[in-house]
Amino acid sequence: MRDFSLEFPLAYGSLTASAIFRAQPEDFQVDEDLGYLPSGFGEHVFLHVCKRGENTAWVAGKIAELAGVNINDVGYCGRKDRHAVTAQWFSVYLPKAPEPDWSLINSSTIQVLSASRHQHKLRRGEHQQNHFVIRLRDVQTSDHQQLQQRIATVFEKGVPNYFGEQRFGLGGNNLHEAEAILVQGKRYKDKQKRGLMLSAARAYLFNLVLAARVQANNWTIMMDGEVHERVSGPLWGRGRSLVSGEQREFEEAALADWENWCDGLEHAGLLQERRPLQLFARNPHYEWDDNDLVLRFSLDAGEFATSILHELFTLQTQQTNDESTA
Repeated sequence: MRDFSLEFPLAYGSLTASAIFRAQPEDFQVDEDLGYLPSGFGEHVFLHVCKRGENTAWVAGKIAELAGVNINDVGYCGRKDRHAVTAQWFSVYLPKAPEPDWSLINSSTIQVLSASRHQHKLRRGEHQQNHFVIRLRDVQTSDHQQLQQRIATVFEKGVPNYFGEQRFGLGGNNLHEAEAILVQGKRYKDKQKRGLMLSAARAYLFNLVLAARVQANNWTIMMDGEVHERVSGPLWGRGRSLVSGEQREFEEAALADWENWCDGLEHAGLLQERRPLQLFARNPHYEWDDNDLVLRFSLDAGEFATSILHELFTLQTQQTNDESTA
């Protein structure tokens, strides 16, 4: 059985500070930004929902139950962390049926903020950005000035755009399932779950290539053969590599031990794609509250806030969280 290490190299050297992460849901706040507002007409109802300590799929199920529709008629842009306070959008397909009283779903952990019609169902990754407010408690460091400089460096130069650990499931379980699908031929009746496992596999291969670039200290440098405006890495799938020359050789060498995964992803019908290697926090700001550090920043869809946090602190996590896409 493979050992799927989820410890990926840091870009700016060893960590010298620690903090308590997710002591309570309010310590991790996320506001999903679609980049547009519902039009006010159409066959789908868009619900803006604030949830505390609940996972996205469970809330979607409650919405489907109240609306009297199949769970597949409820859409959302991504799974948001359970141990958090998050505001996100859901869509419900109700072309002719009367709308229920959406306030009936409200509870101590769920609140419907607004409801409006729109023309299409929400799809994964459709939102534009996520806005974060993160409180890191009881920060411990031997060199406060050095920590301040590291924060400034991370905000100015960015961090490796790793997929967060939550993409791989608790204890990397999604990767073991991906191995069973890609190598052992395991079949899944649940297409959505199968897709989640294959997505985890592609994410892990991307992280391995990025880790090799970080170790080579060239993760911010355009290599010969890059065809994108930003330094990028592979999301593996069918078709020829989208890069050539030095970069293609580097990526193939980094994944030399994973040929069976690459072959499996190609046969699964996924297409070759690229993902930027650098992640930049948008509109970053931080402030101290006694020994707590409060970070505020925005990230584009598909980027993980934990990738920034892991370049700053050894995190003492008090709660586990679900698979999430920022």
